[in-house]
Amino acid sequence: MRRSHASATVHCAVILLLLAPLAAQAQRVSNADLFSKSLQGAQQALDLYGSYDNPAAIERVSEIGYRLASKAHFDDFPFTFHIVEMAAPNAFALPGGHIFVTRGMLELDLTDDMLAGIVGHEISHVIHRHGTRMKRRATLLNALSQAVLVGLIMSTDSGRNQANTTRAPYDPRVRYPSQGSQEIVGAMATGMVVSELLLRSYSRDFEREADDEGQRLAAAAGFDPTGLGDLMALMSERLPQSKQYGYWQTHPYFDERIRGAAARGAQLKAQPPSEFDNFRLRTQAALLTYLAKAKHKPELAELVKSEALTAWPIGPKAEEIRLQRLHDLRDEQTKLLPLSRDYGVLISAYGEVVDLIERLDAKSPLLARLRDERGEIQQQAKALYPQAIKVLESGIYETSFLERFQSNFPDSSQAAKVALALGNAHSRLGKVAEAVEQYLIAWDADPESTERQQAQRGLHILAPELDNLAALEQMARQERDLALADIARTRLARVASSYDDLVNGATYLARFPDGSRATEVTDRLNSLADDLYAAVILYQGVGENVKALDRINQILTHAPTSPAAAQLRDRATIAEG
Repeated sequence: MRRSHASATVHCAVILLLLAPLAAQAQRVSNADLFSKSLQGAQQALDLYGSYDNPAAIERVSEIGYRLASKAHFDDFPFTFHIVEMAAPNAFALPGGHIFVTRGMLELDLTDDMLAGIVGHEISHVIHRHGTRMKRRATLLNALSQAVLVGLIMSTDSGRNQANTTRAPYDPRVRYPSQGSQEIVGAMATGMVVSELLLRSYSRDFEREADDEGQRLAAAAGFDPTGLGDLMALMSERLPQSKQYGYWQTHPYFDERIRGAAARGAQLKAQPPSEFDNFRLRTQAALLTYLAKAKHKPELAELVKSEALTAWPIGPKAEEIRLQRLHDLRDEQTKLLPLSRDYGVLISAYGEVVDLIERLDAKSPLLARLRDERGEIQQQAKALYPQAIKVLESGIYETSFLERFQSNFPDSSQAAKVALALGNAHSRLGKVAEAVEQYLIAWDADPESTERQQAQRGLHILAPELDNLAALEQMARQERDLALADIARTRLARVASSYDDLVNGATYLARFPDGSRATEVTDRLNSLADDLYAAVILYQGVGENVKALDRINQILTHAPTSPAAAQLRDRATIAEG
């Protein structure tokens, strides 16, 4: 965490001794049914949008969040904090204490005081139970969709809840069977919670209440209470057309809230920061107690464990969770035949945990054990290398063998040969983007090697037919083969304004926001999103709710700042009235 964990480590033993007298104050899950449904909604959010893979950002949001939550005097549910991979600046909360901030919000370069303002606002929605006090009004997703939402999040009827439980993560690319089936209900329910939270707004009274309470929490936790107003001013300055962006489109009366935040901030004073490690430790205990009381689906159990690690990342319980995860991964590989094992994945996983614990608690006794186990795995991989080389030299192997060889022996003298073979295999299977990726690896070999020359020829063959925008940009930027760069630039110019895969354009813009064809790619992305929006209107009109939701999710996931996304939010705001 940004705050030093040296003092936290020293305090850990003392805190553990104090657990018994603090039992009466311990956090709890006061309503297991509601928390379970909220947990499902949290998993759905992560399935739909993806978790932002930035440990430093997650630590920052969590530390600020727990400073605020420790001042809330709320123990009905343990607060947990997440960052989703979404470009639009946004934040939302689920009734069971699950708080979400988007990557786009963090990319505004917020100060800690600004971030405390928005996180405090979302915590306040939970404290005042706004999620369960919302009126059942008509929205873009109509009455049927609203019924699914209410059944998933707010109903206490366990029988109805069982019918609405999602069976698998929702994937907007999957086409579902007829509307009468349980699979459709599950598919709708999976995306519903997140879509509703992003598309609808709370009442003005709820928003004012959350602003007021959020600023009070910020001041009590030692942050400048004017941070929320500063955030709004920053949004207005950075995003003059702010109604096209998620958070402020779902939170209306922008100018009024700026004035209100400034007025309240002037009456509050930041208090000296206080210790909140004990609160975090009790949050972890509440989560693990909930996990131990009932059997949960594996993906939900893993989510709770991750939340427990984020709540309190050091100490015996945290290390127990990390060690068990590593052993589960190791056991999965051990069950396979030696040449089918991916030692590279294991070694990498151990390395990440070792690095993390070294940073959090360099004196942890677990470190020695992890280093020993990692060393044993490295020796097993080393012992397997001669056998793997024999198979490679025989020329009789499957593509999966090459992939494991690449993972297990990244420093092998045969790396270029393996990459070339993989490139050829992918090319034969029509996986052009994957083939290009491997050819580029082989192209880094010795200039006089046959692997480099063959990879270069492969790139010249594939580039004129390649549709992957990011790969074309990569080839266009290299200077080793100017003829290839020209081919890639020509192809990119053609594809940038005519591609048909929304993910293709979104991936390009995420990797190359200043790319040579960023403008054309963005225009095409917006056009594709417009087509999806038209389909939403059509399917809503004929009652095809699953198909409409499918396209809504695609727009919000891959084109969240497009005009089509803004239109979705406008329609939702109008529907809320």
